[in-house]
Amino acid sequence: MNIKNILFTTLIALSTLTFYSCKTKKLAAKPAPAPVAKPAPPVEEKKPEPVPEKEAEPAPSDKPNFDLDNIQFEFNSFVLKTSSFAILDKAVAEMKKSPTTKFVLHGHSSAEGTPEHNMSLSVDRANSVKSYFVNAGLNGDNFTIVGHGEKEPISTNNNEEGRTLNRRTEIRVKN
Repeated sequence: MNIKNILFTTLIALSTLTFYSCKTKKLAAKPAPAPVAKPAPPVEEKKPEPVPEKEAEPAPSDKPNFDLDNIQFEFNSFVLKTSSFAILDKAVAEMKKSPTTKFVLHGHSSAEGTPEHNMSLSVDRANSVKSYFVNAGLNGDNFTIVGHGEKEPISTNNNEEGRTLNRRTEIRVKN
């Protein structure tokens, strides 16, 4: 009797699976639409060619502009401020115009903290900018990192506005 129950249960399970797998199938591909006659291409009228002007000299914007500053960072951090992204994107575009040019990334900090910590932080800030450039497709071998710590402020360290300006990285062409 026990075997009959097992066989009956198995038979019910198999029939359920069979009926479930026999669902109606959906159409896999739509039928092709009826062909539509293509209109004839418009006839172009020949216009006289304009008289060529003197060839203009290349625009000055073709020459890379590497004078980019104001790359700022958060307090006690090498995290870039979002306001610096536009400057960095412009720097990437300019650097791609001259892919063999070598650069020095000068990291700086404000005077808050120990000189050792500020030196380490300034190197980390320069490396953060280098990482941004490498992630944007530039060759990392074109960049040299220099940390200055708090030694070269561009503003006073006596107020927050000045200290904010001192938390920066500068890009210079390597001589």
